[in-house]
Amino acid sequence: MADVNRGDRPLSPHLQIYRPQLTSMSSIMVRITGIASLGVSFLLVWWLVAASTSEGAFAFIDGLLRSWFGDLVLLAATWAIFYHMLGRLRHVIWDLGYCLDVPTSEKMAKGMFGLATILTLIVALVV
Repeated sequence: MADVNRGDRPLSPHLQIYRPQLTSMSSIMVRITGIASLGVSFLLVWWLVAASTSEGAFAFIDGLLRSWFGDLVLLAATWAIFYHMLGRLRHVIWDLGYCLDVPTSEKMAKGMFGLATILTLIVALVV
């Protein structure tokens, strides 16, 4: 096996000196919103299972989801679903070979945030 001197190799930039880019932060947010959407889907499953099991169990979870805290969680979940959907759409556009330059990618990242917020407000006002 080759003798590799690991002490002379340069280190990767550390997080404290690396300046995050808008596109990388947007990509991380897509992952976070995907995980958050999965977590909220468990609330939906809990609500459906409680509805099919007992009146007391359903009253508990239904009361939780209809409280101000439940409204806040569901509003955040709506935003997360829209943001994640737009992030997946952005990746499809990139996979097709479009909008790969940095300025356009940064505009798309800002647009994802704004459009997810607008769509969430529309859903909140309609529902």
